[in-house]
Parts: sequence; structure tokens; C-alpha cells
Amino acid sequence: MLKQDYYNDFFEFGQQKMNFSFFELHVPDDDPVYTLKKVMEDLDFSGLLACYSDKGRTGYNPIMMYAVVTYANMRGVRAVDRIVELCERDLAFIWLTKGQKPRRDAFYDFKGKKLTGEVLDELNYQFLRRLKKEGLLTLKELFIDGTKIEANANRYTFVWRGTLNYHLAGLLDTIDALYGKYNAFLHENGYGPKYDLGDARMFVIEGMEKVRRVIEKNRKRKLTKHKKLPNNTILEIDNCSPLEILKLQRNLIRIAQGEGIEFVQGKGKYKPEIQKLYEELEECGTRLMGYKDCFEIMGKDRNSDSKTDLEATFMRMKEDHMLNGQLKPAYNVQIAVENYFIMHGYVSNDRTDYNTLIPVLEKHRKAFGENCLKEVTADSGYCSEKNLLYLKRNGITSYIKLQDHEKRKSRAYQEDIGKYSNMKYEVFEDEHYYVCHDGRELRHIRTEKKEQDGYTQTIEVYGCADCSGCEHKSKCLYRYKEEKPDREKVMKINERWEELKEESNRNIQSEKGILNRQIRSIQTEGHFGDIKENENFRRFHYRSAEKVYKEFMLYAIGRNINKYHRFLHGEIQKYEGKKDPKTA
Repeated sequence: MLKQDYYNDFFEFGQQKMNFSFFELHVPDDDPVYTLKKVMEDLDFSGLLACYSDKGRTGYNPIMMYAVVTYANMRGVRAVDRIVELCERDLAFIWLTKGQKPRRDAFYDFKGKKLTGEVLDELNYQFLRRLKKEGLLTLKELFIDGTKIEANANRYTFVWRGTLNYHLAGLLDTIDALYGKYNAFLHENGYGPKYDLGDARMFVIEGMEKVRRVIEKNRKRKLTKHKKLPNNTILEIDNCSPLEILKLQRNLIRIAQGEGIEFVQGKGKYKPEIQKLYEELEECGTRLMGYKDCFEIMGKDRNSDSKTDLEATFMRMKEDHMLNGQLKPAYNVQIAVENYFIMHGYVSNDRTDYNTLIPVLEKHRKAFGENCLKEVTADSGYCSEKNLLYLKRNGITSYIKLQDHEKRKSRAYQEDIGKYSNMKYEVFEDEHYYVCHDGRELRHIRTEKKEQDGYTQTIEVYGCADCSGCEHKSKCLYRYKEEKPDREKVMKINERWEELKEESNRNIQSEKGILNRQIRSIQTEGHFGDIKENENFRRFHYRSAEKVYKEFMLYAIGRNINKYHRFLHGEIQKYEGKKDPKTA
């Protein structure tokens, strides 16, 4: 049995260094840091080096800094303080830095100022082109999905458009009353003719009457304790300028100076009427300026934002710490994957996925050529006429699941006699019409056009001339009520949209479509499972969309190099799909 003295003899009192040679240590031969070195040797860093100046003191090598940050993300480390600590203690980091010890300020300067999103994308695309040469990528197909990751913003710093509208309507009523008070003040004291001042008019705001009607309904429903009505109307307040109020204040100052009226401050002093009116106008102008700033930050595409991260939107998250459906400030993160590699990343503050598909595809076409992409696979969250039309026009095969994909399988959907898809479609002398369940014809009535997000929707309207006496009206007419027995059957059909949906539906039902859906669910969802569950990446460290995008792309590049390392060592192989089609 060893005695305590054995341990005491091993350590000397006040020992500063360990008694072994540093050169006896080495990084394991299968460490991913060697794969990182292999990848970086073939990259062109001219874009990164262009962000540096040749004047002043020479700082740390930017290529070394990029290698350290990338390797940290390969290890799942994103915090700068932790990276600084690893540069002093971890052998692989010491090997990358050649014994240098960059401090936190150097990393913050590198990640915040020198390393841009464009440089990151270019370095990632260079790596992807290398993978294509090695046969690991084709660059012809993308599997797309998204998730919501919480922003680095306080949870209770929300700004709601509905609340702004509600208080703005009340403020405008107050300003309107002040205009009347201002005009009455001029008339009662005769200041208008004396100082050549005319009556002031309240500025007009488009959509204000609608908001006031909604607010009035809200007030009535509050008295009966019913749920509050939504109030997300977008107000056009460009004509609502605080400068108009400032003109009235200048007029009051001019009158006060001409009449010798002094503005007073402090307790026990009586304020003249003109000062009270001036201060009321100033308070309303300040509030109005604040509302205008909030609306400008929010834009027309969002209904909320956060005070601590102005570009974050409050979204409904799956992680609900209060279990009450609470909204949190977050970003919508999109990834496009092929063969386990993240091809593209896209960060948006849009709550839905509709508007994120085209920007991702445009990034791919810009990076790898106009006609490179051939197939796109995504879930029903990306199914919209605008997206499917974009794919059609660019010769890209759509494997996007329809929003009613599961509903179409139900018996109720297939037996619904009111749907045009369950009616007979006839053509007579180049005229198209439908035949309903009762054998009556629904002829074309008119064509309607609607502008929608930069393109025009064309809607064909079909109707039955006479539905009287039909025993199927209760099942055929939408929201049929006995109080309106004379109502006729009318259908609005966007034929181009329906054609695009049917084409995409045929694609996903094919053998290729079944395989693509398997690959998408395994690879994209697998990434998000690793990101959120295994590596606990549930919240960003940085604020603003630009910094959030760089944080995520550094993490994605680290994951890509890890995947490449595993391919080189035979730990994973390209997914070929399950043989049994029933599994889809």
C-alpha cells in the first residue's frame, strides 16, 4: 500500500512547471483539426485579407483567427471567452495559434468588423466546390427546412403593432382636439389677424377611420368581457408629421414674445393658457415621433419587434418555459442541405417560411450558376403560388408537399360535392364549365385579377344560373343557411395555382418524390436535432440580423467540416434511401 509521502514527493512546493517535455505531447492523428488544415490549404482568403489595412501595427494573422474560430465551432464552442481559454489550455488550439494567445478584444474585432457575411459565404462556397470535385455533392438538388432560434433579446421588451395602432388612434384624437383648441385660442384673443395667422388643419391619415371603428368595437367588447378583437392594420402615417405640430408651437412662441407673456417653471407658479397649450402640443409631438420611429423599425412586413434587438420578431416557439403559448423574440433560420452538408444559410425575421424560399434559391443560382439547380424538396410551409411559379419559370422540379396533403387523403375531402375537384369538367365549343352533383352547369362568369407580392393572380369565377330546388344545397354551398334560400353556387378558381399544385403533388407521389421526402426529413431535421438538442444551440449570442447570420454560418461551416472529416474516415456514407416505399 502506497503511503501519503509518495504523493508529496511527486510535487515540489511552489512548483511552477510540470516535469515533462512539451514535445512529447501531440494532437491525436484522427483529430478533426488536421481535416480543417487540409481544407484551409486550398481556400483563397483574398476576400478576408482585403478587409485588413497594411498600415499601422501588424495584428494577429486573419487566417489563423479564422481557423481558430472555425475549429471552435467544430467543437461546439461559440462563446469568445471560452475560445480565449482554449487557446491557452487546449493542445489543438495551441497548435493552430502556434503558441499565440489572442485576447477577447481581438476575437470581437475579427468577428464583428473584419469577417463579413459575404466573406463567410465565399469561403463556404469554395469548400462546397471542392466537395463537388470529390463527388460528395452534385449542387443540383436542395433539401430545405427552417427552425426558429431565440434572439439575444429580453423576453418582455415587445412592441406590438396592434398596441401602437390603438394608442396612436387615441393620440390623433387628442391632437385633433388640440387643433380645435389652438384655433379657438386665436379667435378668442384676436391673435389671428394681428399676427397674420390662419386656422390650422389637422393632417389626414389614410386608414384612420378603419382603425377607429376597430377600436370602438374593442371598447364595446371589453365591457362585455369578450376576447379583444385583433388590430394589426398597417397605418400609413407618412403625412402625419410632427413638424406640423412644431409650426403651431413656433406660432405660440411668436405670440408670447409679441404680447410679453413669459413661460414659467416650478411649483406655486401659475402657467398662462398659451404655455399650457404649447406644452400639450410638445407632449403630443414627442409621442407621435416615438410612434413613427416604432413603425419605421417594424416596417410593413412585421407586427412586432423587440426593444433590445430591433430586428428580432416575436414568434411562437416550441420551447415554452411558461407553458402558456408565450411569444419570444426570435429569428427564422433556414438551411439548404445536400448529402448532409449545409449548402446555404438564411436568417429572416419573417414568422412564416413562404418568403424565405426564393432568397435561398437565388443565393444558390448566384453562387453556382443560373442553370445548376434542378430539384427542390421542402415541406408544406413553403407551398405558395409565388414559390411554385418561380420554380416553374426557372426549370426547377418542385418536390414541395401541399398544405392540404394529408387532408386530401380523407374520405370527407374526396366526397365533398362542393369542391370543384369533385365535379365533372366539360368542354363544349372551346368553353369550359363544371357540372355539379345535381347535374347543373356552372359556367364562366368573369375573370378577376389581384396584385400579390410582385406578381398578378388571375382568378376565374364560375357560377350556376339557377340552384333553386336542389336538394344538395346544404352540402354544396359554403356556410349555407336556410335564411338565404335564393343563394346560387359560385366558385372562384385560380387555375394557374391549381395546376402548379397538381404538378407538385404528382412529383411528391412518385418514387423519386418519396425518396426525396425521406432524405429531407432525415438530413434537415437531423441537423436541427443536433443543433438544438445535442449541442444546445437554442439562443444566439449576438444581436442584429447581420451578426446573427455570421454566428450561424460559422457554426454551419464548422458542421460541414466535421461531416467532411467523417466522410474521409468512413464514419458516414451518402444516404441512398430505404428500399420499402411504404415507409414514406
